Amino acid sequence: MPSRLLRSFGLVPAALVLTTIAAGAETGKSAGPSEFLLVAQIVLLIAVGRGLGEIMQRIGQPSVIGELLAGIMLGPSLFGWIWPEAQHAIFPKSPEQKAMIDGIAQVGILLLLLLTGMETDLKLVRKVGKAAIAISIAGILVPFACGFALGEFLPDALLPNPQQRLVASLFMGTALSISSVKIVAVVVREMNFMRRNVGQIIVATAVIDDTIGWIIIAVIFSLASQGAPDFASVAKALLGTLAFLAVSFTIGRRLVFQLIRWANDNLVSAAAVITVILLLMGMMAMITHAIGVHTVLGAFVAGILVGESPILTRQIDERLRGLISSFFMPVFFGLAGLAADLSVLRDPNLLMLTGLLVAIASVGKFGGAFVGGTVGGLSTRESLALASGMNARGSTEVIIATIGLSIGVLSQNLFTMIVTMAIVTTMAMPPMLRAALARLPMNKEEKDRLEREEFEKRGFLANLERPLLAVDESVNATFAAHLAGLIAGMRGLPITVLHIGTNAKEQEKGRDEEESHEAVVKKAAVSASSEGEAGSVDVVTRARRAELGETITDEARKGFDLLVVGIDKVSATKDRFDRKIEDIAATFEGPLAIAAAKGKHLKQPMPEALNILVPVSGSGISKRGAEVAVALAQAGSGSLRVIYVATTRDKGAQRGASRGLSQEAGILKDASDLAARYEVDITTTLRVNRAPETAILREIDTTDVDLVVMGVDRIQADHLSFGGVADAVLRQSKVSVLLVSSGEARQAPAEKA
Repeated sequence: MPSRLLRSFGLVPAALVLTTIAAGAETGKSAGPSEFLLVAQIVLLIAVGRGLGEIMQRIGQPSVIGELLAGIMLGPSLFGWIWPEAQHAIFPKSPEQKAMIDGIAQVGILLLLLLTGMETDLKLVRKVGKAAIAISIAGILVPFACGFALGEFLPDALLPNPQQRLVASLFMGTALSISSVKIVAVVVREMNFMRRNVGQIIVATAVIDDTIGWIIIAVIFSLASQGAPDFASVAKALLGTLAFLAVSFTIGRRLVFQLIRWANDNLVSAAAVITVILLLMGMMAMITHAIGVHTVLGAFVAGILVGESPILTRQIDERLRGLISSFFMPVFFGLAGLAADLSVLRDPNLLMLTGLLVAIASVGKFGGAFVGGTVGGLSTRESLALASGMNARGSTEVIIATIGLSIGVLSQNLFTMIVTMAIVTTMAMPPMLRAALARLPMNKEEKDRLEREEFEKRGFLANLERPLLAVDESVNATFAAHLAGLIAGMRGLPITVLHIGTNAKEQEKGRDEEESHEAVVKKAAVSASSEGEAGSVDVVTRARRAELGETITDEARKGFDLLVVGIDKVSATKDRFDRKIEDIAATFEGPLAIAAAKGKHLKQPMPEALNILVPVSGSGISKRGAEVAVALAQAGSGSLRVIYVATTRDKGAQRGASRGLSQEAGILKDASDLAARYEVDITTTLRVNRAPETAILREIDTTDVDLVVMGVDRIQADHLSFGGVADAVLRQSKVSVLLVSSGEARQAPAEKA
């Protein structure tokens, strides 16, 4: 019988290994904790947890359910029932051995909360704030009251310390009322509902739930540590928590950003930013512990602040997520499953109480969220979808239950009941939410917003995180600083000004002067935004301290995704750029924006408005140029003209006028749609000419434009080249030019006959 059961769960291949481990453990009982056993435990938890997590994801369930089930299978619920000797040998209950794996699990809790905080989108909460707050409060109060009442009526036998029933009841209320933002966000994202109105409200409400939950847990932990209701201590913990949150989201937000930026820019060791983030997490966890609340609150807030950092968020998230998801999550949730002995549910009374717990948790949360949604102005269908989504407990409740078990507030049986409730409600949530969301129609306003956001998501500027501005002491540098400030100010991007001129160090020292490039950037950034705060950008100054190529190479390693170049001399000869431009382009592989001030911008490099001409061709890089031009026109309060040149070399262009909706008209329409999304007025022009550069230059001469923005590809050559059209416009234009290049060079197209 045991062999058949083991084979059915895929454990027979490990039987010999388990026997060997058991034998080794028996002979080494007096040797103290075993590193071999620790590694064996980790290997089993990761292998089985990740394997079951994969299966869960394939059937539409969160992977955390598989990791919890892995622990349950490896614990007394299954493995310990089938082969108790081997299970006890691998997972002995000796305090020394258990402390080793528990230490890893405790670190895992902090890292899980760090990641959860990083996934917490405060902008989303602000966007749907009032409705989400009302829904969250209603969705917490009803199940909290139900859970608290259940805790007050629980038999004394289920409580480890009946004298602390109040604390246990508070834990029960919290466990029943808080949704798992991680599970909710994953399911909503997988269903492509993250940007739907109801999807945003669901996730924002879960974020508020989680935040309130960790504050409640922090206060309950303080209460539990006193052993009896001590209102002075609770008040101290509550005030300390509020003060911690206030400082964190004011001074702390700025400090975290500066530390991340400093580490990225100055430390040369591998993964320096990750090190700083882990140190921040640890220090904030210790601060919350010092004020009498649980360390999880510090880790959670640290994650929020890291996620709010305007630079390197994608890289940080990817690096941390891999380690946490592949190592710490299966270990922590596996241990939680190990601690849950489902065999106790064979007791009819406990089984009935567990069913009652699941029912109260589901009805309370569903009912509270539904009422909150109705009060918050949602329709019945939207309220049903919201209530379905908020019923998932998942990882949050497991962490809460683990904390309650570790500090002696929850008994082993209560812990098992809460973990069972978390698994059941989490597994029920995805199909319920899918069914509810599938019936929600999309109104026109929401459809238009989603189309705009989808377009911006694919755009160049929407994904820009960190521009670098390289300048000397010239007027052209001031003009480039103005353009860079407009781009950065629209989204509040931090920007680094790199002085590369002959007086670079003197320019760096004068960064606070009114006419400095840094001042130009800040002034343009403020004018780029209707909101003064959004336009305020963080500016860091650096001076060239080595050869130009080496300097740019060093800066390029720091994660800049756009280099704006403004130096005195752009062109050297008829078909070559200046040597400095060549050196910069050779060492920076990302997108470049090369500015060349001409005409009135030589006397007025910080214009109040920009009248822009942008040539388009339908290519990807052409669209990038158009996007930058539209953004500059919007930020600079100017006008925008778009020109498409249908060359007579293309026979199809000659037939363009006779086609209903020609390719040329379609390209111009795309540009018009782009401008409309940014609410920029646009004039479109279609020209037929054998040479595109001739048509563009003629358009410059016959209109009032003062800046040409061109999206250009780098051409593979022994020197920097953007092709003949860009070269001709750059050299012959009477107005300023901004060349926005791609990051990679391509082969030059074959000449047409």
